[in-house]
Amino acid sequence: MNATSEDNTTMLPFNVWREQFVNDADLALAKLSYEHLSPEPFKPIVEKLDLKKFHSLDIPKSYINCTEDMPQGEWGRHPRMSNRLGLYRLVQMPGSHEVLITNPKGLADKIIEAGRD
Repeated sequence: MNATSEDNTTMLPFNVWREQFVNDADLALAKLSYEHLSPEPFKPIVEKLDLKKFHSLDIPKSYINCTEDMPQGEWGRHPRMSNRLGLYRLVQMPGSHEVLITNPKGLADKIIEAGRD
């Protein structure tokens, strides 16, 4: 990724999009979804957010874990990032980072499950 663009944005190369974000999509869907991407601001990628107040909120929390999301293992989002929520409901489903593109109905069902009460 590059922070040296004129407007301080960055764009993923297609091969990164395909293998890291929509790895459960066929090639046609990967290409179609990539054509609709736009460059992202670079600052949110490198600047750390202060989430102390968010993590201290006394509200029900759920975490939807897509089992083919990148990366897996030691650097995976679950449980490394999900554990920051404190007490939370874990909902799992097969899918990539962009399951909203590859399985929107399945994701909608899991969002309902995550907020069931």
